[in-house]
Amino acid sequence: MVLRMLVAAGCVLASPALAQEPDPDPAGRSGGVEGRWAGSVVLPTGELPFSVSFERADGVLSATMDIPVQGALGLPLTAVSYEDGRVHFELEASIGLAVWDGALTGDAIEGEFTQGVMTGTFSVSREDPPEAEAEEPVPYRAEEVSFENGDVHLEGTLTVPEGTGPFPGVVLITGSGPQDRDEVVAGFAVFRLLSDHLTRQGIAVLRYDDRGVGGSTGSVSGSTSSDFAGDALAGLARLSEHPDVDPARVGLVGHSEGAIVAPLAASRSEAVRFAVLLAGSTVPGTEILYEQSAAIQRASGVPDDRIEWNTDFQRRLFAALEAGEDLEAYREELGAAIREGIETLPEAQRAAISDVDSYVQTQIDAQIDRVETPWFRYFLTYDPTEGLRGTRVPVLALFGGLDLQVLVDQNRPPLEEALAGNPDVTVEVLPRANHLFQAATTGSPAEYATLEHDFVDGFLETIADWILARFGS
Repeated sequence: MVLRMLVAAGCVLASPALAQEPDPDPAGRSGGVEGRWAGSVVLPTGELPFSVSFERADGVLSATMDIPVQGALGLPLTAVSYEDGRVHFELEASIGLAVWDGALTGDAIEGEFTQGVMTGTFSVSREDPPEAEAEEPVPYRAEEVSFENGDVHLEGTLTVPEGTGPFPGVVLITGSGPQDRDEVVAGFAVFRLLSDHLTRQGIAVLRYDDRGVGGSTGSVSGSTSSDFAGDALAGLARLSEHPDVDPARVGLVGHSEGAIVAPLAASRSEAVRFAVLLAGSTVPGTEILYEQSAAIQRASGVPDDRIEWNTDFQRRLFAALEAGEDLEAYREELGAAIREGIETLPEAQRAAISDVDSYVQTQIDAQIDRVETPWFRYFLTYDPTEGLRGTRVPVLALFGGLDLQVLVDQNRPPLEEALAGNPDVTVEVLPRANHLFQAATTGSPAEYATLEHDFVDGFLETIADWILARFGS
């Protein structure tokens, strides 16, 4: 749940695109491009770390990208091709089409990057694929399923344990932004690993693509957390009707924004028998963003005066948005700050921005237009304790002690207060864990891609043991 209002030059502020192009060279070169590659774009304003994962299915090459420092994760790429050693992929972004064009040599891809008036270079190196993608037999069944919430069609995967059911079951709910059913973040398939462990322990699991991702219809930015609660309940109904699932022992597991959605859904339906909340915020979005943004900037070495300006700008902008005021003045102020930032760059970097006016305008549009979406407006003002107070079923809440996106000191007290009347609540903090529950050093999102693609010790066991202690056979 990274959503920051930063004055930054040269950033790829991305929005997902769904189209994919066939790869004209199915045989590949140098072992092909399939797998995960990590590196950075070198821009006039500095380096932007990213990773790209290539996958081939039925002769078609596709790819997704993670830009952890911007919270842009699992972004589908377009125009993906690999032919005669040349690699090409594109990202449709709100500030203009971003294009990578390079050459594969051994275990590295290097080339040119362009986005609007910005140009740079990029280099990525081959990394091992996420552990969750290892092709080895699993001791359970996997079924492709679909379900509907009103006019929204959703698709996912249901994994069912071996043996004789019925089994307890869970629906997994992803964090903010368009996520696929595996919730791949910085190359780490969070939900695939979680689903695998729970199913091996005897718990059926349904995970699904968010609105507008994969085979699911609709739009994330045009929807709200309340809409996503309806999606989760529709998924729970689909899970409950499976002959090997016991509808009296089904619940929701939500991560990040999903841990806001789960209590909201539980407060609406008696079909939800328990809820597991992973790194869930418990204060309105405005308060989350102030603390999150400052913590991440501080960890990134941003000067205190810039952090203070950013927080003040957020407060005034969000207040104006809530009051229904015109945001034109804020566009002007943001533009002035961006121009000021450009003036502080070395001469060579300033010269690389060929059209300053165009560059500034695209940066303004990318940041201001985002806050005017239905999702953002709802997120800013919704108080998650509303859903928590209406949740009467058993709750397990886990926080990461190093999480800089949902800080435990800010969010644990309101959760415990809201659930004070609930007789079965377990709250635990995993001291070394970040927002993805990896074993972390700083907790910064910039660190996600550098860490082992696995959970901190005890995370998976805590969830499975808690569910089975209450809803096992």
